[in-house]
Parts: sequence; structure tokens; C-alpha cells
Amino acid sequence: MSENQNHYDVLIIGAGPIGMACAIEAQKANLSYVIIEKGALVNSLFNYPVFMTFFSTSQKLEIGGVPFVTISPKPNRNEAVEYYRRVAEKFNLNIHLFECVEKVLKNEQDIFEITTSKTSYTAGNVIVATGFYDVPLLMNISGEDLPKVTHYYKDPHLYAFQNVVVVGANNSGVDAALETFRKGANVTMVVRSGDLGSHVKYWVRPDIQNRIKEGEVSALFNSELVEIREGSVDIRTPEGLITIPNDFVIAMTGYQPDFSMLRKFGIDLPESLCPIYNEETMETNVKGLYLAGVVCGGLDTHKLFIENSRVHAEIIMKHIQK
Repeated sequence: MSENQNHYDVLIIGAGPIGMACAIEAQKANLSYVIIEKGALVNSLFNYPVFMTFFSTSQKLEIGGVPFVTISPKPNRNEAVEYYRRVAEKFNLNIHLFECVEKVLKNEQDIFEITTSKTSYTAGNVIVATGFYDVPLLMNISGEDLPKVTHYYKDPHLYAFQNVVVVGANNSGVDAALETFRKGANVTMVVRSGDLGSHVKYWVRPDIQNRIKEGEVSALFNSELVEIREGSVDIRTPEGLITIPNDFVIAMTGYQPDFSMLRKFGIDLPESLCPIYNEETMETNVKGLYLAGVVCGGLDTHKLFIENSRVHAEIIMKHIQK
């Protein structure tokens, strides 16, 4: 899947669905390209919960005109990972996996010099399509670094018959609470707001509401986890501070793009942390450096998805060709 050359018309950072879509459009435009990915293919999707179901239909997740055929209208994580792997094979995409981009600098000839954990490249253009899933939003509380705490929930079986605290009540938190409950865990949800997240999947919301109503899942609203210890946690509630037994904490507190990386590349970041770019071309303040996919939304991770950012690939390639 790789070529032995170090100069490309386009270097793409991130082998997620949007990074792959950019590579496919580069192929169509007869531009040389390479994708550099610090983890596995579609690394963010790989790290999704094993049994996660997408909100989008399979058709809206398609790239490159390759049909995504599923039995159910809404595909699951395993189907999506397999689909994008097959797309990578179909187009024989030039992808370098498990290679981390460390520096992106422009030289005096207006050529990008890219240094990675393995080698170096030069490119006429660079596309950042890194998504937002790599950097979790931390709670910044005592005990958050304990091994029993995770910001990436994968498989509910690990939590069978354990005392589990789930922090957050958006889709990831609700999924974790329901799945671990059904594996026999004693689940307590800790939610800062007074209700479930507004973006919770419509077919899941009644399920978690009923589990809470029946007392099968405990939910502490308007509450906050304040300290984590090996065998217990402290939670600040409207009624005061409480301490409960605890074996695992699943902190579904959200994620953000790697802002430090964007700053290192020279991309303007205002106080809102929404990167500056031209929506008509996807070009940033650095000429020839583009953003694609959900990374464009900054902290507003509900703004962009695969289905409404696939078009970024076509927009960028048209501008590069001009």
C-alpha cells in the first residue's frame, strides 16, 4: 500500500473516512499523495465501543462511490471498520500506518517539509483530517490517572458484576451504562446537567429512561465526580457529598481535536478554539494547508460528521487543481 518516494502533491494526515475520501479524490485528479496515520486504519472508529450502532444510515457513511451494504438500516462499528478496510483495498490507497506526524513546516520554496516518527517527506499541499477522538476531555480530579479509569469504553464484559461509575449522559455514556448494566454491573451515572444529553439516539433514550425509573441504573443528576480512589469515589450531589464503592470509572466526558498540533502547524486558533479556514476552499491561514472533516468544528463535535463532511475532499481537490 505504500510507495518508495518522499515527495507528494498532497500529504494527508489521518486515515479516517474523510482522510481516505481525500486520497480517493487525489487519485481521481491524478495527484500523487500519501496518508500518514498514527494508529490503525480508521483509528477513531477502531476505538469506538465494539457494539456501537451509528446514528447515520450506511448510505450516508459511504465514500468513493462504494456501496456500504448492511442488513440493518444503521450499521454498527464492526461493519464500518470492515467497509472502510475494503474501500482502502479497492482503491489501493497509499497509507502509512502507525506513523506519527511530528512537524509540518514550510520552506523558502513554499514546499511543506513533514517530519514523522519514521521518516520525512515533502509535499506541495497538506490536509489535516485527524478528527477529534484522540484527546479526551479530562475531569482534572484526584485519581483520574488510576488504571481503573478509562476515557475509551470498548467492551462491557470487563465490567461484569462490578461497581461501575459512568460519567456523562450523551450517547457514549448512555451506551456504556446500558451495556454494562446488562452484563450484571452495578451502574451509577454521574451527570453534571439535570437531564440526559439532547443528542442521545432516539431509540436508546426510552431504554435508559426506563432503567433509571425502575432503579436498575442509578442516575445522579446535577452532580459531579470529585475524587477517585482504588475502592471508592466521592460525588458532589445537590444533597451534599456522598461516597460509594467503586471498581471502575468510565469517563465519557467527550473529546477534542489535538489543538497543540494545529498550533504547531501554524493554524490560527481563536479563543473559541474553532480553527480558522475558508469554508469555500477548506484552506487555512497557511497557504496550501487544508482542514477536512470533524476537526474543522473545534470543540463543537456535534457540528460535523462523516455524512456532512465527505464533501470536503472534493472541495479541497478542486482548489488544489486550480
